[in-house]
Amino acid sequence: MILAMGNDSESVFKMLKFAVLPIAKVFVMCFLGFVMATKYVNILTPSNRKLLNGLVFTLFLPCLIFTQLGRAVTLQKMIEWWFIPMNVVLASISGSLIGFIIASIVQPPKNYFKFTVVQIGIGNIGNVPLVLISALCQDRTNPFGDSETCNQMGSAYISFGQWVGAVILYTYVFYMLSPPEDSAKGDLESASTGAKNRLDNLGSAKVPLLASEEFVADSPSTSVDWRMKTRKISDGISCLVDRFKLKQIMQPPILASILAMIIGVVPFLKHLIMTDDAPLFFITDSCVILGGAMIPSILLALGGNLVGGPGNSKLGFKTTVAIILGRLFLVPPTGLGIVTLADKLGFLPPNDKMFRFVLLLQHTMPTSVLAGAVANLRGFAEKEASAVLFWIHICAVFSMAIWIILYLHLLF
Repeated sequence: MILAMGNDSESVFKMLKFAVLPIAKVFVMCFLGFVMATKYVNILTPSNRKLLNGLVFTLFLPCLIFTQLGRAVTLQKMIEWWFIPMNVVLASISGSLIGFIIASIVQPPKNYFKFTVVQIGIGNIGNVPLVLISALCQDRTNPFGDSETCNQMGSAYISFGQWVGAVILYTYVFYMLSPPEDSAKGDLESASTGAKNRLDNLGSAKVPLLASEEFVADSPSTSVDWRMKTRKISDGISCLVDRFKLKQIMQPPILASILAMIIGVVPFLKHLIMTDDAPLFFITDSCVILGGAMIPSILLALGGNLVGGPGNSKLGFKTTVAIILGRLFLVPPTGLGIVTLADKLGFLPPNDKMFRFVLLLQHTMPTSVLAGAVANLRGFAEKEASAVLFWIHICAVFSMAIWIILYLHLLF
């Protein structure tokens, strides 16, 4: 009996170690970024943080995704991993429903109802999970196996779902964070005036256009007609790109994910670039080195961004607390139910504990940092988004440790 109690206490200690240490590492690196951004050190100034964020999202993160996902994925695995992007969609739907219920009860300030729903519904499915997986796998005694395989498979699973998250972010979140009508009225009037001027210019340009058409009818040459058709096709493509926000969706991490999946499922390309003895492996090896800079860089930038504090937010104490409780303590149990049901229905690869762990993490993370970026892009609730991200990341240090302990207990 005493031996059994000793084994149980040792198991609990190990679980605490694997749950708390990754969070502690994240906290230490964020704190160092915070210190670097204070006025006493003043290295991570706003302009420097902007540059560091730009390097992370355009270079370091795409390199990490390209190497980890490209080396792990195959056509068979893509078929087996189909529930990862589906889980991202279900996480957004369930989180938004919880956000809608909470917003209906709390009644946030005017114009911030949809903002509250988004802040609860959209979690960070990419950067923070990648950091946690890396920190967890660095421990040689981690429960998921050897460090290299643990890190590669965990990063591959997370990267495989990121493209869906980006589509949701730049469509659904982009729509939900639209400025309220009263604040957008002036912009709408100026836009209408601009549109009218463009239509007037178009009308004045009709005469030479009709003249060109008459000339084409009388002329054996069809080069002008061909140019007109090309212009129509080009305008149609431009309209389509603008309509579906494809420029915002096709960010470097998403392009890296698509490229990695294409190379990963084509054996010839994979043996040409990805394997250790590949002729072009020096490209992948260079990306491995650059990808290694992603985790420390993004944590330093995140810590630096918190130096401004909660800022001048109009949300109020009640709404801010409701967002934190909803995102960190009500969304994860719903995610646990979704993953458990999917497992019982046979949707998940058998005996793959890392796969299940990543799915659970997708429901457990704080609000996506990119939701704040979309708020800046839309020109609405920038200070409120910064305040929510500040408080929710502080509280997430404790909530994520609690949920990870529970997940490890259930999985092992």
